Amino acid sequence: MKPGRMVMLVLGTLAALLGLGLLAGAAGVGWLNFQQRDEGYFTTQAHRFDAPSAAITSAGMDIMVSGRLPDVIPSDTAGSILLRGSAATPGKGIFIGVAPQQDAARYLEGVKRSEIRELNLRPFRVDYNEVPGTRTPARPGSQNFWVASAEGTGTQELKWNILPGSWTVVVMNADATAPVSVDLQAGVRSDLLWPLFLWLLISGIVLLVIGVPLIVAGAMGLGRHGPPPHIPPGQYPAGHYPPGQYPAGPPVAGHGPPPGTPAAGTPTAAPPAAAGVTGPLASSAVPGEGAGVPPGTAPVPPGMQPASHPAPGYPAPGYPAPGYPALGYAAAGGGAGAPPPPAVVDRLENPRYPARLTGHVDPALSRWMWLVKWFLAIPHLIVLFFLWFALIVTTIVAWFAILFTARYPHSLFNFNVGVLRWSWRVSFYAFTAIGTDRYPPFTLARTDYPADFEVDYPEHLSRGLVVVKSWLLAIPHLLIVGVLVGSSRTWVASPDDDMAGGSGYYSAGSTVSLLSLLAFIAGVILLFTGRYLRSLFDLLIGLNRWVYRVAAYVALMRDEYPPFRLDMGPVDPGEAPAVGPPAAPPRVPS
Repeated sequence: MKPGRMVMLVLGTLAALLGLGLLAGAAGVGWLNFQQRDEGYFTTQAHRFDAPSAAITSAGMDIMVSGRLPDVIPSDTAGSILLRGSAATPGKGIFIGVAPQQDAARYLEGVKRSEIRELNLRPFRVDYNEVPGTRTPARPGSQNFWVASAEGTGTQELKWNILPGSWTVVVMNADATAPVSVDLQAGVRSDLLWPLFLWLLISGIVLLVIGVPLIVAGAMGLGRHGPPPHIPPGQYPAGHYPPGQYPAGPPVAGHGPPPGTPAAGTPTAAPPAAAGVTGPLASSAVPGEGAGVPPGTAPVPPGMQPASHPAPGYPAPGYPAPGYPALGYAAAGGGAGAPPPPAVVDRLENPRYPARLTGHVDPALSRWMWLVKWFLAIPHLIVLFFLWFALIVTTIVAWFAILFTARYPHSLFNFNVGVLRWSWRVSFYAFTAIGTDRYPPFTLARTDYPADFEVDYPEHLSRGLVVVKSWLLAIPHLLIVGVLVGSSRTWVASPDDDMAGGSGYYSAGSTVSLLSLLAFIAGVILLFTGRYLRSLFDLLIGLNRWVYRVAAYVALMRDEYPPFRLDMGPVDPGEAPAVGPPAAPPRVPS
């Protein structure tokens, strides 16, 4: 990858994330500002406060004691509190006041009072520190040190602009008698919420304006040259092998070749043609054996040129093709090792999908390494965090490009496919397949790694479909993908409300995804037996193939709707088979 473009992408992602965080903060502050109802106050419900003493006091409010409010913040707009209450006994007068702590302490000296030690609003519970005393205080309304107060029968309301200092809230009966029993409601408001909302909103937009172009420029640079083609087997560097071919190692469960199986590197034969099948769907008894095709090679599909190298085994030498019994085992309709005729499937019923995922299991997997692969994959996960954020941004940009031009920008297309490919390699290595011990490469391009993903570039995309396909049309598939890869969490709502219009929620539990569970089962079997079950591996690849097809569709890369089909096995049905060179025409006897 180009370091400069990657730096641009990382810086753009950080700026955009910070911008989104500020916008989220603006949304929260805006909601709080909107909720400042009830004469502009954000209020709680009314709760009963009972105390056997002559006064209920707060523990003290220290506001900017060691400093002062900034000059740019007027003291009368920094915030204010509302205290509204009424006596539990109808017709009895109450007093609510706010005073400096020292003045309130002198007034209540020697008076039995209840100081609030802990107050919980959900569920409501109040605990007091009972301060003993025998003196009866003077009527609170006759004192002149209160900075704000309300007194009388019925509902009384106190409003006070918050100022720096140490303050105490006092609630008493108007005649200073004991006990005290009142219904109180509190509220808070601030005129600073609106300017704070505007500041967060503008700052977030500015950072997004800076970050999004950096992300798009970095993504276009990383995807400008596109993915390289597959590397022919003869050109792989030392120590590397084509996907599906590995050095000799322990067999995979159910895949081990019996005696007489061709050596590593020998192409695996495919089954004979179904009896009576002719035309383009018919296949020869051994791939390539027939008119002008040498033994051991696969037939050349119509419209394709034969390759210059033989097809690799599936997915490794001795691993039979999907749907056919292992070599050396009896099959219906033939002798030992004779595979049955394949089922003929109409091409219209099983079309080739232009997003192809492959994954070949390593027959020499370590028993225990899958236990630590998640830790080894952390560097990849950090990079993928930035890449996936960039993919979301570039998909939005591509949405507008498709809407106006009916084309997906080629460099962004290559980048997004590369991100999905990178994700699949890491997932295949550590999470949803654990199919290889080979560490994934740090690249968006196609390599010789045994897991690969590719999407055909569309020359034209529908302007109408782009409006609905990624969210509306994809809903059935997204529900299925949610079951495969999503972890569920249960939430229980609290019936109690601490703030008017609010509600509380508590987490109750969660579950793991189906893919993670199946991969864990495969890992446990591998740990104790040293073997990877072929059927389980094929199922995992099929489920991952479904997920990545849907991901390509939701990312607007194709208009073709993903099939509701579980194509199991390492090789995607849409992957064009590699074939051998054409044979010389048969000699005609003279």
